[in-house]
Amino acid sequence: MEAKRDIKSLNHHELELLMKDLGQPRFRVKQLEEWLYLRDCEIISEMDNLPKSLRDQLDRDFFIGTLKLVTRQVSQDGTRKYLFEIPNGARVETVGIPSPDGDRLTVCFSSQAGCPMGCSFCATGRAGFVCNLTSGEMYDQVRYVARDFEMRVTNVVCMGQGEPFLNYDAVITALRRMNSKTGMGIGARHITVSTCGLLEGIRRFSQEPEQFTLAVSLHAAIQKTRNALMPGVSNVSLEELRHALKDYGETTKRRPSLEYAPIKGVNDDDEHIDALVSFCKGMLCHVNLIPLNPITSGQEDEGMMVPSDRVAHISRELEARGIENSIRNSRGKDIDGACGQLRQRVED
Repeated sequence: MEAKRDIKSLNHHELELLMKDLGQPRFRVKQLEEWLYLRDCEIISEMDNLPKSLRDQLDRDFFIGTLKLVTRQVSQDGTRKYLFEIPNGARVETVGIPSPDGDRLTVCFSSQAGCPMGCSFCATGRAGFVCNLTSGEMYDQVRYVARDFEMRVTNVVCMGQGEPFLNYDAVITALRRMNSKTGMGIGARHITVSTCGLLEGIRRFSQEPEQFTLAVSLHAAIQKTRNALMPGVSNVSLEELRHALKDYGETTKRRPSLEYAPIKGVNDDDEHIDALVSFCKGMLCHVNLIPLNPITSGQEDEGMMVPSDRVAHISRELEARGIENSIRNSRGKDIDGACGQLRQRVED
């Protein structure tokens, strides 16, 4: 007997095929999607506008996956971090970030439990890879945060645990659900995917019809340094990455963001800033300078952190040389909810 599948792992087209195979009219797909993504139904038998025979058929082959909340932490700045357990027992973290004025809510969700990329400055990378998440598990992270804050999610960023382009199809399905009117109706330009720079993923992403936004973790524009910081993409040359990003900008007419975390004595000197300028010149892009966040409680992290005045200096240098940039305001550091700090840990 085959194991049941999570019905939320099916995309719209797959649901259409399923209904066709079961001899059902096409409008059943919309009814199903409303139950799953708007009404947050957790039990197939409760879908009372579907024929009982159809519910029985679905119940034999499918289940509705749900997230189990393990812990919820609230930062002094209002950020909330959630540790969820998914149906297979793996755990994953999600962060809800309200704007200071309370008008906007950004959710940083995960695409994998753990991460195989091994970036040296990231807690998730140190923990290693556990599994890919389904599209439903990604969608449900965002949906849960919206319910917890009791407000509409205005922005989502796939910047939590994992490398999204190693789980490409499920990520795209989740993004489309978030964007859909039968989902959360979040504008495509307010949906961002962050990658370590996987070339095939960038090329595929440039061909998607939606105007989703791309962010790339760069962190060094000198190959030797980037290889040491990001061993999971040491096989990707900066020349190839630049070419892919240039093609992306020309194809989509959208500006990718380049994420750059200055690390003391590693990538914050003039040589590395010159290389960053050269990488960006002649290319549509925006540099996000991300202050390094501690991932352990030891002195090692403190020694790697660049003073804020040095980060500001780097920003001014980029601006003076025609490179658009901004300094990201890290939120949720006191609950290990900021960039690079997610690690699937239950706090003591």
